[in-house]
Amino acid sequence: MPLAQATRLPPYAANSPLLAGNDEFAPSAQHPVRTRPRNLPADWHFERHHHPWAQLAYCTDGLLQVVLGSDARLSFIVPPSRAVLIPANEPHAITALQAARMHTLYIDAAALPQEWTIPRVLAVSGLFRELALALDESSSSAPREALLSQLILDELERADLQTLGVPLPRVSDGDKRLSALCEAVMRNPTKRATLADWAKSVGASERTAARLFHEELGTSYQQWRQQVVLAHALPLLASGIPVGQVATRCGYSSESAFSAMFKGTLGQSPRAFSRLQGKRTA
Repeated sequence: MPLAQATRLPPYAANSPLLAGNDEFAPSAQHPVRTRPRNLPADWHFERHHHPWAQLAYCTDGLLQVVLGSDARLSFIVPPSRAVLIPANEPHAITALQAARMHTLYIDAAALPQEWTIPRVLAVSGLFRELALALDESSSSAPREALLSQLILDELERADLQTLGVPLPRVSDGDKRLSALCEAVMRNPTKRATLADWAKSVGASERTAARLFHEELGTSYQQWRQQVVLAHALPLLASGIPVGQVATRCGYSSESAFSAMFKGTLGQSPRAFSRLQGKRTA
């Protein structure tokens, strides 16, 4: 499933048991990290919202989609090996693409580095995973909670940054030709057309399209399309489809070329990713 095409579901009521009571979990200077584990059924959707603290979107099982920005300008697929840090007051919506065990961490904005003002994707280490689980169980011990919170914050600062996300044209004032081109690619991520081919289909030159990608999305077409392909591949791999079939569905003529692209971007092979997902959902 391409990132920007998650099923649109009707918003849940404000008194939904999964949405209500956020104040209870609000972080503070005394409690800089609060955790909120929840089991989400497949296709559960949190409508766009924001809050005055940062949030780490992370799941130990399943697969999430996180869409950021008031005009849906950035979208991520989040497997258990990755987490998305959402800055304070950043509008965001979250969808469970598969049934997921979601471990939300709410973080006091003052506890994070001042330069962390934009969303970032972090690699989830084994230590972080255990710290988050331990924090879930530490509510009765203030000293233990404080120690775990400091370790979590330190581990976040040390975490490897990942290039994993699809920037999208601005809905309000973005170039309509770029929007149409991006939508066409995301509808058919397996099509091996050149930028010139796509640009011609929306009434633009290749040079104009390349300029728009850099000006509006801050990336090249090749880099952007690679993220679209990864967004298409991750749910397929997570569902257990063999790597060779996923490579074909992503428009690659060889499994080895697809595996090289995947490992070069995510730091692990698609087979390793599939095995890891299988262990976590077993």
